[in-house]
Amino acid sequence: MCSDFTNGLPFMKMHGLGNDFVVLDARARSWAVTPALAKGIGHRQFGVGFDQLAVISKGTGDAHLTFYNADGSLSAACGNATRCIARHLMDESGATRLHLTTARGDLAAVDAGKGLTSVNMGHPQLAWDEIPLAREMDTLALPIDGAPTATGMGNPHCTFFVDDVAVVALEAFGAEMEHHPLFPERTNVQVAQIIGPDHIRMRVWERGVGITLASGSSSCATAVAAARRGLTGRSVCIDLDGGSLQIDWREDGVWMTGPTMHVASGVLTPAFLASLT
Repeated sequence: MCSDFTNGLPFMKMHGLGNDFVVLDARARSWAVTPALAKGIGHRQFGVGFDQLAVISKGTGDAHLTFYNADGSLSAACGNATRCIARHLMDESGATRLHLTTARGDLAAVDAGKGLTSVNMGHPQLAWDEIPLAREMDTLALPIDGAPTATGMGNPHCTFFVDDVAVVALEAFGAEMEHHPLFPERTNVQVAQIIGPDHIRMRVWERGVGITLASGSSSCATAVAAARRGLTGRSVCIDLDGGSLQIDWREDGVWMTGPTMHVASGVLTPAFLASLT
């Protein structure tokens, strides 16, 4: 795998509200990402470290995006990484609107002004077999303590509404719920506190990653779940550990708006890549 990278492998480090990513640009030259490569880059001591790895490749639109979790598994959606890459591509091309393709489907991205980037994450998946769940049931209130709501945003989500997110032992709770038998593909886990009709405080455990400072798809899922339960309207500000996102559930999909940051660019050395074989 790594013998092709005699000059190393260029990468970019980006984050959206502290939800951090390593981004590889494969538009000029294609190569395979293996679980070993993804896990190696993702290790925060022996690699670069990330919540997700994102790969940019050529597609039917402006670019195709592929996402990997820190454990090397694939993820169909990653909202904050999509916004970060959209901002990079806009800065690169001068465009203010992009058509991106992902395993989740076609996504539109627009320059929202004042350094903010918006992405339409598509329509939420609300049926049990779309999320998916292990068997047919009401996705609004699952038969789990706390009666969480299940939502699909290209990846599965389980949202618990609580009185105070600060008192939840999320590391233990998230690890347990990620592997709940009702979720055959595992699940992202959110604990959400309603601050007002247009304001939510949320913490998140990401499938295949752990606790993260922010999550775009989790924010979309939580906003949809809150609106479905009549706890908020369809436009909300969500405060995460790393900052705030604006989520709007519109007729054409769930739009997410927030800041991005391109932290650094570098090169993974041939020696490091060879160590991953």
